[in-house]
Amino acid sequence: MEITGRLVNILEKKIESVSIIVENGVIQSISPLAAGSAGAGPDTAAADPNASGPYILPGFVDSHVHIESSLLTPSEFARLAVVHGTVATVSDPHEIANVCGLPGVEYMISNGRAVPFHFNFGAPSCVPATRFETAGATLGADKVAQLLAMPEIKYLSEMMNFPGVLNKDPEVMEKISAAHRLGKPVDGHAPGLRGSEAKAYIDAGISTDHECFTAEEALDKIRFGMKILIREGSAARNFEALIPLLHDHSDQIMFCSDDKHPDSLLAGHINQLCARAVAKGIDVYKILKAACINPVLHYKLDSGLVRPGDSADLILVEDLKNFRVLQTWIKGQLVAENGVSKIASVPAAEPINKFKAEPRTIEDFAYPIDKWGEQENVEQVYVIEALDGQLITNKLIVPVADCLPLNGRLNANPDKDILKIVVVNRYQPAPVAKSFIKNFGLKRGAIASSVAHDSHNIVAVGADDESICRAINLIIAAKGGLAIVDPAPGQAAETLLPLPVAGLMSSDDGYKIAEAYTAIDKQAKAMGSTLGAPFMTLSFMALLVIPHLKLGDLGLFDGDKFALL
Repeated sequence: MEITGRLVNILEKKIESVSIIVENGVIQSISPLAAGSAGAGPDTAAADPNASGPYILPGFVDSHVHIESSLLTPSEFARLAVVHGTVATVSDPHEIANVCGLPGVEYMISNGRAVPFHFNFGAPSCVPATRFETAGATLGADKVAQLLAMPEIKYLSEMMNFPGVLNKDPEVMEKISAAHRLGKPVDGHAPGLRGSEAKAYIDAGISTDHECFTAEEALDKIRFGMKILIREGSAARNFEALIPLLHDHSDQIMFCSDDKHPDSLLAGHINQLCARAVAKGIDVYKILKAACINPVLHYKLDSGLVRPGDSADLILVEDLKNFRVLQTWIKGQLVAENGVSKIASVPAAEPINKFKAEPRTIEDFAYPIDKWGEQENVEQVYVIEALDGQLITNKLIVPVADCLPLNGRLNANPDKDILKIVVVNRYQPAPVAKSFIKNFGLKRGAIASSVAHDSHNIVAVGADDESICRAINLIIAAKGGLAIVDPAPGQAAETLLPLPVAGLMSSDDGYKIAEAYTAIDKQAKAMGSTLGAPFMTLSFMALLVIPHLKLGDLGLFDGDKFALL
């Protein structure tokens, strides 16, 4: 098989018209086209990203993503991603591991094998993420070492327990050592860590971070030898803050999405970040190094870099400005062409899950005004402030009057944009954790989700207890999903998107799930939410390892003090 086009040699910064011969999924040879052939000879206009194509590039790599957050199984994720030129992901199966343990990771590997795509899974390092919440499984150092020994496991996933690293917790250090013994890199997760603490974290052998939200923080870590992943997902967006770093640090930058809902995956992937970076005047070779080369080299991936002997993983794009993908080839197979995926859906296997929650009553969601023990004259209340496009939250303290005290209870106050947030344990009978939240913007009803990082209990935000209760019970009945209850006259009162695979994913057609998610997202916004991705933001309100204030199933958590309030 022969593929012809203008090959972009990213490392040598040149473009040449070539013929690529592929046999049995491997590149056998790359030869310059003969003089006189259409587009033949070296492209001396290599600096002109507007020259006519097609251009041949190594495929794009998402250097850190939780496939589960797409609400799709790996095989369906691949069907959507290849259209945008993505040939590989560095995938942390942390979410399903928190629900199902080792069998969950094995499910992801097995399902990913069913399609032509390079899924490079990691061994989850923090299951559970903290001891301050209830997860469905535990992965100790022995099980992590067992995973790391598998050839499909390429790295130790993000070490979120940065206090454990700084304090040299024995189990944390054993997990890191196990990866180092096998020559596998260790991913980081250290939001806001600076100076000597950042250096100590990196010196422990942790090589990347995708949690930087300022250029100053990222530069701090780059100086200490860390690689920075510029993240642009459905909820957390750090591209604008960090992309200027690519001018001077192209060897230490990669692109990632971290968490991407199906509607945004349908719209684009790493190709979008390349186009945005070109528009900002960044050298195209530096951009492509971050998008195509650096992840393969850092993680020692099997993905090809368009060299003889490499796996034939490459893309043809129309130009080097908008990066419209004409064809995507993986292991010598044409998997997408002109916006159409050629990967077939994989027949659904028996869903893996862990879900033991029982239906709740409205009374379960009441917030007594004397909730804080013996304090009879409570005058102030903690409120989580959600921030659009960020995983971090602010910790607010508001007058108790803002939470509408009535009959000995505090209540949501949509007029002041103070809503109730609750977390329901999905693994065992337990009291409901309750608090208040600002910036969701709902004027009525409730939204709920069994995708609640990292332990994936059920989280809901709402304007009244009845709507919250109904939304929670929809999810319990389905053993996982996204739910909306809208009490407005003439509206669809209840909407559910079922997620039967671990309460995190659907094995249905990815395009249909993207359509269903788009509809439920639109409905949440019609109820008043001002967030760009209400359900994605909701899923992170129980993520205790990100400052400053979050709600887990055991209660309100101060991310700065790393302690329950």
